[in-house]
Amino acid sequence: MMNIIKPLNNSRRKFLKEATIAISVVAMAPNLVIPTLAQPLDIDLGEYKPSYFSANEWAFILAATDRLIPADATGPGALDTNVPVFIDKQMQGRFGNALDWYMQPPFLSAKPEMGYQSSLTPAQTYRQGIKATEDYCHQTYQKSFAELSDSEKDMVLSQLQLGEIQFSDLSSMQFFSFLLQNTKEGYFADPIHSGNKNLASWKMIGFPGARASFKEWVAYPNVEYPLGPVSIEGERG
Repeated sequence: MMNIIKPLNNSRRKFLKEATIAISVVAMAPNLVIPTLAQPLDIDLGEYKPSYFSANEWAFILAATDRLIPADATGPGALDTNVPVFIDKQMQGRFGNALDWYMQPPFLSAKPEMGYQSSLTPAQTYRQGIKATEDYCHQTYQKSFAELSDSEKDMVLSQLQLGEIQFSDLSSMQFFSFLLQNTKEGYFADPIHSGNKNLASWKMIGFPGARASFKEWVAYPNVEYPLGPVSIEGERG
């Protein structure tokens, strides 16, 4: 796993395990777009046609999520687990359209605990944030983000995270925050939300998923659970 500010130096598994504190929420979250049962969950990323993002935006999403969770010897990356598909689908749901958020002015500069402070929905933030980032990359490197070297991509993502790239119509830090949040969600969520393909991240960290009962294991603390994960739809890892 890559930390945008500084490398984690072989602590990828530790970081991913710590991130799973949110799995119980992400796996069942009511605001996520849930595909119909007729829609296949085992989507081939190379054949997937995004329904929200344009071709140029999709190239950015693929490249950015690949740098946020790259594949390595520890486990699969964002592209292996269909994280970009997850993000594309969320743009058209309650999250992407901020349907459950208070979105009335005034929008002020305030601490995070004061709530979201922007007139832009997450979907609009992605659209404008990708365009602004691409404009920056063309001005700075004469290339699109997807064409940059890995080190250059990491530098741009780090600058977004720290707010060092100034956008005229939105916060680069807010854009990066959505991107990182949704990348982790797509990696760890139940496959019913179109990410975590083949339960790959759950298998990597030993998360059992939606198994119906664990009562027989209450008397065995600190014993590794021997069974693989199960998804909401009954897929077994």
